[in-house]
Amino acid sequence: MKRLSVFGLALKNLRRRPFRSLILLLTVSLVTGTLLSATIFLTGMNNALKAGTNRLGADILVVPERNESQARSALLSGEPAGFYMDRAIYEKIKKIEGVKMSSCQLFLRPTPFSCCYDVDTFLVAIDPATDFTVTPWLTKNLKKNLAGNDVLAGSDLPVTAGDTIPFFGTLFTVAGTMEPTGMKFFDQTVFMTMDAAYAMAEDSVTKSKQPLTLEQNIISAVLVRIQDGITPERVAIKIEYEIKGVRAIPAVEIVSSVKKQLKGVFRGMLAIGSVLWVLTLFTTGFAFSLIVNERKKEIGILRAMGAKKRDIFGLIITEAALISLAGGLAGIGTGYIFLLAFKNILVESFKMVYLFPSLPAIGAIMTASLALSLLTGLSAALIPASRASAMEPFSAIREGE
Repeated sequence: MKRLSVFGLALKNLRRRPFRSLILLLTVSLVTGTLLSATIFLTGMNNALKAGTNRLGADILVVPERNESQARSALLSGEPAGFYMDRAIYEKIKKIEGVKMSSCQLFLRPTPFSCCYDVDTFLVAIDPATDFTVTPWLTKNLKKNLAGNDVLAGSDLPVTAGDTIPFFGTLFTVAGTMEPTGMKFFDQTVFMTMDAAYAMAEDSVTKSKQPLTLEQNIISAVLVRIQDGITPERVAIKIEYEIKGVRAIPAVEIVSSVKKQLKGVFRGMLAIGSVLWVLTLFTTGFAFSLIVNERKKEIGILRAMGAKKRDIFGLIITEAALISLAGGLAGIGTGYIFLLAFKNILVESFKMVYLFPSLPAIGAIMTASLALSLLTGLSAALIPASRASAMEPFSAIREGE
């Protein structure tokens, strides 16, 4: 006669009540999937914030005072913007105490980039001689700098190195494409030189149906790096005091504003996840208490046949582990699929940056979610399992009649 193991008996017991087992499985699956998708989503937002801030490389962003909100939108959500100020402001900023390095940029809003695609594109002209945003990436990865009609394309644009892109009647050659940052300011932007932008504007009069009017003494923003030992806030105050009509925005201020939004989203998701987890804990615990009450006679017979207390305890715990494992795996699968399906909608609704986590990071989150699922099930079944193992054989049989 084949001896039935604790695992085999636990599996048989779960199959005997398929509806109840399914309800418990779905309950565990719901909380696991919710926490998994929320964690990956928030991790992606944080990744994009770090990557974008590092790529910007500036301590302070100086823009026209009246266009501060546009500048923030351009940086965080990548909305194409075209605002300008006199280049003389850049020359003044270079002389302010505490400024270690500075570079100016010119923002252009082109006609929609379309050929077989329709992609919102942001044009940013840089000065290769002073730029510290994209030039270091070029020299490190492509061993070259931007020259002539060469451009650097963001990762979201449907182009590869060697392709040509038309803007205002001028063809530009893609020198390379940047790695994703999660910030549209970089991922949907085409970077070109100031000289190329001015030449494009001049040629657009005869080459484009929509000519671009661009004066050579205007810029859109100045990126500033400060000297060691001085705070960005202090230098920003100096810039605004000495140069009227500008707004000096410390990078930490931009980051902190996004982090505040992240905290709000995190708290909301944490609250929902916590409520679901507590409900799952109580629901699972209550269900296993009912299971123990229903199976008193069975437990008594098993004890009378020689089953030890630890066998009964292990039986209930094994059933909880099987439910938790199956529910955790189902929750991980559905939560991940849900996130993939609705990620873009969530990002657009929150108006925030996003960079999908790496595979190792996702694997770690999935492992932690599965561990939480098992911990939840085992914790919920701990008291019912202890009560079941403490039952005396004959009293259990009599109470189960």
